[in-house]
Amino acid sequence: MRIMGLDLGSKTVGVAISDTLFLIAQGTEIIRRKEENKLRRTLARIEELILEYDVGEIVLGFPKNMNATEGERAALTKEFQGKLERRTGLPVLLWDERLSTAAADRAMIEAGIRREDRTERMDKVAAALILQGYLDRRRMTG
Repeated sequence: MRIMGLDLGSKTVGVAISDTLFLIAQGTEIIRRKEENKLRRTLARIEELILEYDVGEIVLGFPKNMNATEGERAALTKEFQGKLERRTGLPVLLWDERLSTAAADRAMIEAGIRREDRTERMDKVAAALILQGYLDRRRMTG
């Protein structure tokens, strides 16, 4: 079994998958969305990945404001969480994603990745950072 990490955006969903030992998160793909409120294809692709990778749990990035309040994006994320749980039957945990995009950008800059390429990979790397944070906390708390 593996754990899936998701970074939900208005036009894309970054996907990351853990290894079977729950030690390392790896960005897997970016699901492109035609319209923000149309999720059928997005959910179908996530289901395919769940089967392909034998996923038993999902971690969904939760976009709190910097002052820890919840805004419109947080409400949309909770709505997506409910749809994902109903459709897949899997637990979907919300994980604070504040600064994950900034951290992803910084990591790619340090790796020498060009700006055009960073934009293309951002959501996948952010999903991996979200999932890695969850995996690290899970290991520490036992």
